[in-house]
Amino acid sequence: MGCINGKPFLTEEDIEFIARNTAMDRDNVESQYQNFLTQHPDGRISRKSFHDMMKDCYPGTDTEKLEKHIFRMYDKNNDGHIDFREFMIVLYIMSSGTPEENLKQIFRVFDINNDGSISLKELKRIVKDLFHLINEENADQASQDVLATTAFSEMDENNDGLITQEEFIEACMRQKKFSTMLTLRIIDIFVAE
Repeated sequence: MGCINGKPFLTEEDIEFIARNTAMDRDNVESQYQNFLTQHPDGRISRKSFHDMMKDCYPGTDTEKLEKHIFRMYDKNNDGHIDFREFMIVLYIMSSGTPEENLKQIFRVFDINNDGSISLKELKRIVKDLFHLINEENADQASQDVLATTAFSEMDENNDGLITQEEFIEACMRQKKFSTMLTLRIIDIFVAE
């Protein structure tokens, strides 16, 4: 992504990267970029814009707690904005990627501090925020803790107190009950009507 005279533009490298990593051809990439600029004239999605998009997707729901986790999945370079390249890659992976590619993106939601692993504390935080999003009235703190602790035990294969990306993907691909349940909750966010 570049900028000339204060106006964002898509570099040749960005066009090639997006075309190579999605099923879109160059013309489609450029067309999608123009659509993106219509909504985000500075070429980036701010936290505020992302918040507004989440509110539109989930009217009447308090999305604030979970949206920062979802935002982190998109904001790969951690600059506080989602540029077109970041947006398109995640969008493509979540809609057309392999199960492993999807799980790598979802792992970023659970890895709150971006250190490459998920701690039990991080998993409990995500479970709490997920239940808040879906307005699960019957889910008390004890049942949330049981879900997080059980899912953590399923995923932490080597019992070192951390879940690596590989352990996370393997647990979900082997359809371990609680790991899969949590992952499907995140996927539901992307296929909400």
